Order: sequence, then C-alpha cells, then structure tokens
Amino acid sequence: MIAWSLGRVLVVARKELLQLARDRLTIGMMVMLPLMQLLLFGYAIDTDVRHMPTLVADSDRSPQSRDLARRLEATGYYDLVGQVADYAQISREFAAGRARVALVIPAGFAKNLAARRSTELQLVVDGSDSQVVASATQTASSVVAAWSAELKVQRWQQPATEPVTLNPATWYNPDLRTAVYIVPGLVGMILTMTMVMFTSMGIVRERERGTLEQLIVSPVRSLELVLGKILPYVLIGYAQMTLILGAGTVVFSVPFVGSWPLLFLLASLFIAANLALGMVFSTIARTQQQAMQMSFFFLLPNLLLSGFMFPFEAMPSPAQWLGQTFPLTHFLRIIRAIVLKGATLPELWPSVAALAAICVVLTAVSALRFSKKLG
Repeated sequence: MIAWSLGRVLVVARKELLQLARDRLTIGMMVMLPLMQLLLFGYAIDTDVRHMPTLVADSDRSPQSRDLARRLEATGYYDLVGQVADYAQISREFAAGRARVALVIPAGFAKNLAARRSTELQLVVDGSDSQVVASATQTASSVVAAWSAELKVQRWQQPATEPVTLNPATWYNPDLRTAVYIVPGLVGMILTMTMVMFTSMGIVRERERGTLEQLIVSPVRSLELVLGKILPYVLIGYAQMTLILGAGTVVFSVPFVGSWPLLFLLASLFIAANLALGMVFSTIARTQQQAMQMSFFFLLPNLLLSGFMFPFEAMPSPAQWLGQTFPLTHFLRIIRAIVLKGATLPELWPSVAALAAICVVLTAVSALRFSKKLG
C-alpha cells in the first residue's frame, strides 16, 4: 500500500493549475463572472420603479387637473408621455408598451372642487408587472392624499370628507398573480438557454468527434449543412413554447387573449437570433464544457437586465442600454403583450423591428465566423 504523500498532492495540484492557466477562456470567465455579478446586483438591480411612462386622460383640462399631473411627475416616479382621450387609447398605448400608467381625470373636476363636492380620480396601471403596480399605486395615492389634505385645510369646512380620492384599476392581471407575469417570460428564458447552449454544444460535439469534417467533405453544401443542423432546434423551440404556455393556461390559469399564429411568427425571429448566437459560441469554444460555460455566462445578464425578473424601468440608463442589445428583452415585450394584452403587429412594431435588427446582425456574424471555421 502506497503511503499518503503531501508532495504528490502538490504535484497534481500544480499540474491542474498549469492546465487551467493554459485555458484562457475558462480563466477569463472565472474572473469576469464574479465581477459581472457584483456590478449587476449592486448597480443595475433596483426594485424601486421610477420614471414609469404615464398617460393623462384629462377630460377637465383645468388648472387644477394640470397641477395634479405636474405633482405626479415631480415625484420622479412618473414620466408624462402623452395625453389621451379615452380608455381605448389607453389600451392601445399599454399594448404597444409605450405607457405603463394612466391618470384619468373626469370632466367637472375643478367645478366639483369649487362647489366642495368630492371627486374621484382613477389610476389605470398595467398589471403585467406586479412591481410596477405597487410603485405606481402607492406613490400616486400618497400624492393625491397630500393634495387632498391641502385642499381640505385651505378651502373646505368638512373635515370628515376627502375632496379628492383615487381609485386604482389594475388591467391584465387584477389579482396580481405572479404566474401571469412569470409564465410568458419563462418561455423566453427557456428558449434562450436551450437554443444557445444546445446549438453551440451540438456543433462543438460534432467537431470533437470528427463528424463535422466528414459532413464538410460530403456533397452537402454549407447552407444545407447549417439549415439541417438548426432545423431540429427550431422545432424543439416551438414545442417548448407551446408546452409552457399550454401548461400555464391549464395549470395556472394564465390568460391567452392574443393570436397564436402571430406569436409563432414573431418567435421565429427570437429563435433564429439565439441559434445564430449559439453558432457564434461554437466557433469560439474548443470543448463542450467551454460552450456550456459561455452559454451560462450569457444567460446571467439576460436574466437580470431583460425585464424578466426586475422591472426594466427601474434600471439605470447604462443597464437599459445594455439590456436593449439582448434578443430576450424585446421578445419578453412581444410575448407578454400578445398573451396578456392581445396586442397586434402594428402595436408591436418597435419591438419587432429591434428584434429583427438583432437577428440580422447575429446571423451575419455567425455566417461569417462559421464559414471561416469551415474553411
């Protein structure tokens, strides 16, 4: 029996360190991943939602109604992005993602205050994100309550009566159920993880086994080879999306009020973008382990900066700029708008255009790198 030796342990440990030192990709990830987590969690993540795009439906158009709107904007929680005339316009702006909150001021608001009659305002909030609902309703209620208290002291002689009250209304998710918000987003997260990781690992695995070179010298053209490699993953992506949304509807009662064909059509852009990214990773990674590491390294900022877990509006501007470069950010807006709000293509056009541009860029980069690798 060989006696235990610290020297042999140190020799093996030195050999392992030398092997790690030669793997620059792994070393880079070991250094960058903790730094990225520190920056993301410490700087970019903030659950205190500010600068919520807000509409004003002012049927009174009086100095008092304008003063109230300015008071809301002065808090820093609301950015007034436009005036609308009715609830139909609010619905269209919500579906397009251009607004998250709407303040509805009825006609006769100033006259009721002058006659010392109580008036009720309404705050309509996009309930597809429960954190936005909490910030929007709490802050607006505080502002209206403070303003009402001022009016009571200055003009009213009825201490028990509130001059102005606020009635919050939550659209799309009135019960604020977490599943309604999470399940559509989960489709995007799972597609990102599976499309990027399985594509990159699959191509690297072919190269490790030598079968990729056999395909290259076969009569199969490069385009046919690429399309044949990614087609199964496209079908897998559609199957995953159908399964998650179907199970979410049956098990968690997540409403689906939009168009399935439109969702499948726009999902093709998202799937194509992630497959192209997976192909780019496959040209960089030398082993399946490296391909998996790169996929997880890419997944973390997607998880935190896309709006999947934290409200996009709560992030600082640099984090939002970075998040706009991820396909997942735009797909989350698309799928939540279709599933929960019944959005149509004209309402989704800005997100669709951004996702299409990202898809074109990633496809071009992957085609160039993959062709160079095959060559």
